[in-house]
Amino acid sequence: MGESYSGAVDGGVQKLLRAEGLVLLSCVVALYWRAGGDWKQFAILFLVPDLSFFGYVAGPRIGAAAYNAAHSIIGPLVLGAAGITLHLPELSMIALIWLSHVGFDRALGYGLKHRRGFGFTHLGRIGRAAKES
Repeated sequence: MGESYSGAVDGGVQKLLRAEGLVLLSCVVALYWRAGGDWKQFAILFLVPDLSFFGYVAGPRIGAAAYNAAHSIIGPLVLGAAGITLHLPELSMIALIWLSHVGFDRALGYGLKHRRGFGFTHLGRIGRAAKES
């Protein structure tokens, strides 16, 4: 991985976190299937969290905050709990799609972003940042 920077994991911890993302993706997709989810809706909404990339237009600090808000498990868990509590299954299904996206990204190594730039994540450097190290 080259030179390390504050906030990134490597080695076994990085592999564990990526495996955790894969398990999250697998379990959530199984739950979505078991709940009778609409796969067309799944396909349409799966990449919606990536719209948070537009936050980088305002700079790396705002971009990282927007990306992390859309790629943390907090939002979909709260949305899913609200769906269950309020008896609104549509919200729970959207939460499952959102969680699957987070799991997919983590499995691929796209971690939460640091304000140093898009390429600096808690799972290590990605993109140009990785090639420069």
